[in-house]
Amino acid sequence: MTKIRPDELEPRVDGDDLFLLDIRPADEYRRGHIDGSHNVPVYDDLRGGDDDALERHLDEIPRDREVVTVCKMGFVAKRATQVLDSNGYEAVTLAGGMHGWRGYQNGTLGYRLWSVVWKLF
Repeated sequence: MTKIRPDELEPRVDGDDLFLLDIRPADEYRRGHIDGSHNVPVYDDLRGGDDDALERHLDEIPRDREVVTVCKMGFVAKRATQVLDSNGYEAVTLAGGMHGWRGYQNGTLGYRLWSVVWKLF
């Protein structure tokens, strides 16, 4: 399983080669999301171990583009990436989730520290 850091994602957001899959609950998505992302609110289901919740939405996810999974912090998105991988998708997880994305956008010290850790692992 692989991940993509926010600084790696940003230059690709406006391209046609990615599908941004935000799995957070709909109300969180409405409060803020990455432009161009698509919301399939299965966060709570996946967190509870229900992989079928995402599999029921596979017809909404294109197979001809790399899928970047997004959640709050990146942990549940890893599970989504595993489900997609097992169903033949090319998928990666946004490291740090929306928390990491916002930290990157705002240039926070926390993001800069995490980015060093992500580069090491």
